[in-house]
Amino acid sequence: MILLASPGQGAQSPGFLQPWLEIPGVADRLAWWSAVTGLDLVRYGTEADAEEIRDTAVAQPLLVAAALAAHDVLFEDLVRPEGHPYAGGPIRPDAVAGHSVGELAAGAIAGVMSPEAALVLVRERGRAMADAAAVTETGMTAVLGGDADEVLASIDKHGLTPANVNGAGQIVAAGTMERLAEFADEPPAKARLRPLSVAGAFHTPHMAPAVDTLRRLASGVPVADPGPRLLQNRDGAVVTSGRDFADRIVEQVSTPVRWDSCMDTMRELGVTAIIELPPAGTLTGLARRELKGIDLVACKTPADLDKARELIKANQA
Repeated sequence: MILLASPGQGAQSPGFLQPWLEIPGVADRLAWWSAVTGLDLVRYGTEADAEEIRDTAVAQPLLVAAALAAHDVLFEDLVRPEGHPYAGGPIRPDAVAGHSVGELAAGAIAGVMSPEAALVLVRERGRAMADAAAVTETGMTAVLGGDADEVLASIDKHGLTPANVNGAGQIVAAGTMERLAEFADEPPAKARLRPLSVAGAFHTPHMAPAVDTLRRLASGVPVADPGPRLLQNRDGAVVTSGRDFADRIVEQVSTPVRWDSCMDTMRELGVTAIIELPPAGTLTGLARRELKGIDLVACKTPADLDKARELIKANQA
């Protein structure tokens, strides 16, 4: 069983989109999506520096557009082989999951909404979250290692929120910069702290104003029920209703990402391979430590596409 994973904010790096523009049609697709989002996605993905693409209102549409473009390239010529009950038909992923804003890419890939609808939502999501982040100076810090219970107790002690529970020994604390500094001065035992390149305390109550904005929009988005299995961050559940998914991604803005629960569900479903869409590396890294024995491909550049396609063909049911 093949699962496609779409990464979240913080995975972006300057110039990561450059090699993908060499593929025919990708630049044209991104030009159209630039019109949809009101952002020059090509420039941001090729020429902008780290500070520019750290901006929430830029990073989120850029990440979703990159994942959708890479998905289209990866699957555009894949068909089921002779002898298969549906020989000649298009191959599709068996399951899809996205981390944080990556859920909007996952929803579009699963057929819940059109790419354009996903990009309009992520455009407004990014703007609303940037506005919410500007109210108070907040941030996020990854906690690597340590005892999970002790880490969570320390986060609570310092008045922070465990915004991402990622599994594989990684929890992300979020809150005001003042409290994060106090947390850094008194870290949990045997844990390393790494500040994240994000512009606010996402997936915490600090994002409540963004929830209100998204709720007004999401109720009017045309949706369909997903084709492949679609995992959701709140609890790792497989979502079968398009409307339920739209409601969940609204609440997701101010509630913790439970990627650990998503990986538990992957294990229960019998996922045999994970392909991470660009900018790839973070989610396959977590899976490498948590989901032993499954095949992994991080599609960082088009050079990784052949390996990903071979993996897809080898895992066809």
